[in-house]
Amino acid sequence: MKIYFDHERLDVYQETIAFCGWAGDLLNETSAKAATKDQLNRASTSLPLNIAEGNGRFSTADRARFLEIARGSALECASCLDVLAVRRLVATERIVPAKEQLVRIVNMLMGMLKKFSGRAEFLREEEGTYPNKYDYDHEQEQEHDHDYEHEQEPE
Repeated sequence: MKIYFDHERLDVYQETIAFCGWAGDLLNETSAKAATKDQLNRASTSLPLNIAEGNGRFSTADRARFLEIARGSALECASCLDVLAVRRLVATERIVPAKEQLVRIVNMLMGMLKKFSGRAEFLREEEGTYPNKYDYDHEQEQEHDHDYEHEQEPE
């Protein structure tokens, strides 16, 4: 897919878009009516939307706030999957890859939050659990910005 916006370059955004697609397929295939399905739909949609909105913010505090919301949505998705499995609306084996994907998403969001949030020390996840994959994306973004600045300098 062609990239039009900065947030589309983020690995975490791409991962959440993939999860959102998977969740949509799951919801379409599950015929039972359950409030949890609606909640999974909302939470999975919230993931990429908050990452995109947060990435567009100029202040680090605003950016961190949206990333925290996205992290909460990822945890909510994991919980929704647990509820669907325990109620036997979805096979447990079916949700395992999705939960692993959510762990990767939370890993990336935690790395970003440690960079942008002054409240990162209050987050409950342990340091070693979530590697910081955001550094690579952030460095790429800075290199791009640096190249752009040099192109704009008058001679």
